[in-house]
Amino acid sequence: MNALAPLAVARRLSAALYETNVCPVIVCVGSDRVAGDSLGPLTGSLLLQEHATCPLYGCMKNTVTAREIIPLKEFIAKTHPRAPVIAVDAAVGNREETGLIKVCSSPLYPGSGAKKQLGSIGDASLLGIVAGREEGFPALERVRYSDVYAMACVLKEAILLVLEQRDRLYA
Repeated sequence: MNALAPLAVARRLSAALYETNVCPVIVCVGSDRVAGDSLGPLTGSLLLQEHATCPLYGCMKNTVTAREIIPLKEFIAKTHPRAPVIAVDAAVGNREETGLIKVCSSPLYPGSGAKKQLGSIGDASLLGIVAGREEGFPALERVRYSDVYAMACVLKEAILLVLEQRDRLYA
């Protein structure tokens, strides 16, 4: 991974979030059962280890799956009103995109790579492309955990940079 990747992702993420003094909520979606789908929970666990200063849902011990998105979205709206939501998930893409991290100023649609319609969550989303779409679900089972871990480390650092910047602005 590029040493400047966390900074680049943090800049794009800051631009994707609207300015607010409300701490963002981080939602890390995925499963700990398949390496290719563990990017979200792994990122959440790394953020917990760093004592991230924001509400966080989804880690290796307590995963948030795509099926839980709608009730979680309702819970967040009641519990953290006005807070922007950053959603993190693994994704499939074109084979040549594998290893890229996409920052979107739009919601996350978990399960959409498997053509499932399970709702959406987030004001901004971070997607780590872990496998080629053309290879289907079995590709997620062949993803190297070390590659997912490297992406999770970049995402963790980027999110911490955004939180640090927010804390400096609104302290």
